[in-house]
Amino acid sequence: MDERMIQRRPVTRVTGRSSERTDDDVAVERALEIRVDGRALSVTLRTPGHDDELALGFLASEGVVRSAADVRGCTAAGASHRDEPDTIDVLLADGVALDWSKLERNFAATAACGICGRAHLESLHAGLARATAPAASAWDIDALLALSRRAREGQEGFAATGGLHAAVWCDAALEPRVLREDVGRHNAVDKVCGWLLREGLHAKGEGLLWVSGRAGAELVLKAARARVPVLAAVGAPTTLAIELAETAGITLVGFLREDRLNVYTGGFEA
Repeated sequence: MDERMIQRRPVTRVTGRSSERTDDDVAVERALEIRVDGRALSVTLRTPGHDDELALGFLASEGVVRSAADVRGCTAAGASHRDEPDTIDVLLADGVALDWSKLERNFAATAACGICGRAHLESLHAGLARATAPAASAWDIDALLALSRRAREGQEGFAATGGLHAAVWCDAALEPRVLREDVGRHNAVDKVCGWLLREGLHAKGEGLLWVSGRAGAELVLKAARARVPVLAAVGAPTTLAIELAETAGITLVGFLREDRLNVYTGGFEA
């Protein structure tokens, strides 16, 4: 377990009419400032760990970078004071430029919602390439139904604290390849997308993205911009998530449990 993700804090545990003073594992939440070539772009609240992947995935989901070749490197620094954010500076490769004047979004995110501050609702649909979802006949329904249980087995941070979301990318055989945890569900997805970028799998149009919570519009956007054709969530989707999934050609699955699931977009036959 990464000690940066969890801290022990004192707690009074009450059971019935008795109480005891003890320590409890608590998920760490700290601010991270994402910079591009030394210039601040965004501040997000996240669980420390895999910050480079988080920054790369965030920039990929915003269309700033499209492959690992667009990035020269990342440098990270911890805050000198508790009330200051940690920093991660993404250095763009020669010839890759960020047009700051065209940014429509106020890049200020919280752990609850990564889409807050977007200037125009129409920009939600901007640049969405259609994914090619696998045919229904290619789905292994037993493997899909078992996916949430398999993902839970790898969620060490959630098991210890009960306070972390998770995202998992699976290959075409529904074999989990990478799992990331974070206090913010969109951060967990960004960390996975950053891993995909580094591995050369971003925008390949392959695999399935599993998320531990609900399937909100922000997560559908991130899956669409990573060209992941299937998004599966333990929780419910929203209406906007369904609309965006339809636009992007993504198969959207909700309420994925060990004995059932709902398919909201994309073809599937039992």
